[in-house]
Amino acid sequence: MRLGEKQTLTVVREVDFGVYLGSEEEQVLLPKKQIPAGTKIGDSIEVFLYKDSMDRLIATTNEPLVMVGGTALLTVAQTGSLGAFLHWGLEKDLFLPHKEQTYKVKNGGQCIVTLYIDKSQRISSTMKVYHDLRTDSPYKKGDIVQGRIYDKSDNFGLFVAVDDQYSALIPKHETFKDLRLGQVIEGRVTNVKEDGKLDLSLRAKIPQQMNEDAAAILEALKEYNGILPVTEKSSPEKIKEELSMSKAAFKRAIGKLLKEEEIHIVEGIIKKL
Repeated sequence: MRLGEKQTLTVVREVDFGVYLGSEEEQVLLPKKQIPAGTKIGDSIEVFLYKDSMDRLIATTNEPLVMVGGTALLTVAQTGSLGAFLHWGLEKDLFLPHKEQTYKVKNGGQCIVTLYIDKSQRISSTMKVYHDLRTDSPYKKGDIVQGRIYDKSDNFGLFVAVDDQYSALIPKHETFKDLRLGQVIEGRVTNVKEDGKLDLSLRAKIPQQMNEDAAAILEALKEYNGILPVTEKSSPEKIKEELSMSKAAFKRAIGKLLKEEEIHIVEGIIKKL
């Protein structure tokens, strides 16, 4: 009998409070209210196995929203000192330990999780879903997609679940905006890797993005009384901090604004005309 999975088991005996499924050697209770009408000994029933509030293995014909090896977007029922409990379609809420949260969840919030069996042989959930997200998305380079940021890496960037199910990454060099874990974003597919994972950018294609960056620079000039706090010689880090764009994008936008005579440069200082 496989905890946390659906399986088909045989009815081996009946009792007042339900039926037992399995074999002579191993049996599990299916409570009376869960028994399909007309069920008799010898019938086969598809059930999901989990543990009840008394930590006993029990069967249900209800459909859980997530199983071992799959992922799902679940709603937080409540939080506590040990972790959170999630609605997952069964009577007993699903436990999400603090150590398995990639960011702190709140009552009524949502998070993407998968199931695992802990050391005590209980079903628990984790938000560390990288290895369980699907890699067979229908998307191709250039498509605009929606996804939820579920984890981050200082080396690689932000991990995203596109449509809450497909594996994607916003590479570190693309993270110019202030983004938070749990945030839903809209991005452009820049690459579909050989393994099916997606690379995303939050920036539009260069012509459109250049217009947006130029507008951002003009806004910054208003904020700083007509003198930009960075120049073409400023470090990429300083430009990113001040304007949330790469140095290359900054230079393209400055070139556009110079051509349109919106700005001029005096001794390296960028000023509004």
